[in-house]
Amino acid sequence: MKLALEGISKKVGPADWLYAMDLQPQAGAVTVLLGATQAGKTTLMRLMAGLDLPTQGRVKVDGIDVTGVPVRERNVAMVYQQFINYPSFTVYDNIASPLKLRREAHIEQRVREIAKKLHIEIFLDRLPAELSGGQQQRVALARALAKAAPLMLLDEPLVNLDYKLREELREELSQLFASGDSTVVYATTEPAEALLLGGYTAVMDAGELLQYGPTADVFHAPASIRVARAFSDPPMNLLAGEVAAGGARLTGGPLLALALPDHATRALTLGIRASALRVRSRPGDVALSGVVELAEISGSDTFVHVKTLVGEVVAQLTGVHDFQLGAAVTLHVDPAQVYAFDAAGKLLTAPARNSSGGSH
Repeated sequence: MKLALEGISKKVGPADWLYAMDLQPQAGAVTVLLGATQAGKTTLMRLMAGLDLPTQGRVKVDGIDVTGVPVRERNVAMVYQQFINYPSFTVYDNIASPLKLRREAHIEQRVREIAKKLHIEIFLDRLPAELSGGQQQRVALARALAKAAPLMLLDEPLVNLDYKLREELREELSQLFASGDSTVVYATTEPAEALLLGGYTAVMDAGELLQYGPTADVFHAPASIRVARAFSDPPMNLLAGEVAAGGARLTGGPLLALALPDHATRALTLGIRASALRVRSRPGDVALSGVVELAEISGSDTFVHVKTLVGEVVAQLTGVHDFQLGAAVTLHVDPAQVYAFDAAGKLLTAPARNSSGGSH
């Protein structure tokens, strides 16, 4: 199914919930809607599904205008943050319900196949109320998969699950989506989830579509500071700088050997991802000296907040490290891993990507 949104916008009273945008999710692939709460992701999904009407613009399916067609007349599967199951149906009957509506053959075999993929086959005879929240969400996902709709909309379906279960389900969903034929639109606030799931990512902020394209391309070359902020966790370090002979100079700090375009504005914002900062230097690195303000361990990484002469930065260091508050520390960065944005916040230059898809 080919879904196309043309000039879509949405007003509620005097407030703009969505500004005019065009978007064509890729058929047979996952399109991730990435943005903070109130970015407009759910509003956009409701327009895709036919639950709401746009104020302006058209929704087309396979070239046909379906803007006024209600959701009950469209073949759409939806999964929300709050899982919705039939409480009086067993897990088996919940999953089988769309198959029975289509009067499919081999229903039992299909139900068991889907249940096995989501590791809920042992719960088929139970009622949803007898399951944990994570298990109930798996049932809702299984029913959506059983529907085999050409358009599947998932609105932050894992947000209410615990960390370990989210990680497990992300891996499973990415494999399930890759093997399916549906156009999948998946909303999330988490950049890591977009990177794991996304064939394509649409970055949204305050009702605007900021950038859309292959996920890796958007991540490695954010078109603006707003995109870079949305697609970084922890947020990209943004520091004031200016054009200087030989590249760019951090305000009150060192020179960075950057190849800037001729149209670069004199005032710059220089961006450094937290993962690009290190405590050990390499040839060609630039040093940023400062004082430790906070050190926190998360999983297998240590996040160090450092106050430097050029501003406060966060470094994401692999492994568990012990830093004393107030201790002096020097961070190092390769200038080739630094982003440059102009005075209007538009991207001027981004780190080159190596053959494996990462940045040098």
